[in-house]
Amino acid sequence: MNTKKIFVEKVKQKGGWVNAHAHLDRAYTLTQENFKYSYFPLKKKWYLVDEMKRLATEEDIYIRMEKALEYFLMQGTQALCSFIDVDEIIEDRALKAAKKLKNNYGNYIHICFANQVLKGVLDKKSKYWFDKSIEFVDIIGGLPATDHGKEDEHLDILLQTAKKKGKIVHVHVDQFNTSEEKETEKLAIKTIEYGMQGKVVAIHSISLAAHVRDYRYKIYKLMKKADLMVISCPIAWIDHTRSERLTPSHNSITPVDEMVPEGITVAFGTDNICDIYKPFSDGNLWIELRVMLEACHYYDIDHLVKIATINGLKVLGL
Repeated sequence: MNTKKIFVEKVKQKGGWVNAHAHLDRAYTLTQENFKYSYFPLKKKWYLVDEMKRLATEEDIYIRMEKALEYFLMQGTQALCSFIDVDEIIEDRALKAAKKLKNNYGNYIHICFANQVLKGVLDKKSKYWFDKSIEFVDIIGGLPATDHGKEDEHLDILLQTAKKKGKIVHVHVDQFNTSEEKETEKLAIKTIEYGMQGKVVAIHSISLAAHVRDYRYKIYKLMKKADLMVISCPIAWIDHTRSERLTPSHNSITPVDEMVPEGITVAFGTDNICDIYKPFSDGNLWIELRVMLEACHYYDIDHLVKIATINGLKVLGL
């Protein structure tokens, strides 16, 4: 029994892979000079990429995005979503490169773009660039942790904007693998509050696995009520550093094996490729899926195929 062959053939029958989460504008930005930043914590990396962003031309960004997209096309990818940086550092250069990419490749692959708000959405400058990106992007992107202490306000702006513009929302939540984080719960509550059921997607939700079982399953029920979907990016977080914090035994990964039986729509993505966030990640979708199924001990081929195809289309609104 060749499980990979069976899986790949079923993916082809469904039209090909769907990479539901990437950052193509940062792909292949790793250098000998910035490689040392790979060891820094995530929150520091949010600012360490500023140097690269400041120096990047529109052409630089386009070349990187095109190279990554070509690789996904070689793998038989039918659809892809990329977040693009939109802030006072990179201004509109990534936006312009994304428009060019969509014009050149839109007939070959479904390309969706979301705005990455590394500077938050509450600061005046940040809000200016957030607003400037809204008409172009297909998906409203969020990162509540960048507006620390004001996460509710951050989510309010995302959901208000999405509701007004008739767009779906993808939000990075629960990224730090700690039981202190409860962002997935907060996002589900806000989704219901704004009547956005079925239009909001949580990216990562790693920290759910760090909570006790009763809490996890309470949140799964809440997520189901909110019709909150999830994107797992396995390689992005499987490397989470060990700590002395006591938690239930778990892998640092979205608890896909528990979510799927609870009726939650789960898709997957590659996240960062060959940059200071993920220096060794090359965007290989099969390897990404292997990490997920092994870390979660989840071997249901038909459901894995759905995660890699149909569910991906659903979370992208396709």
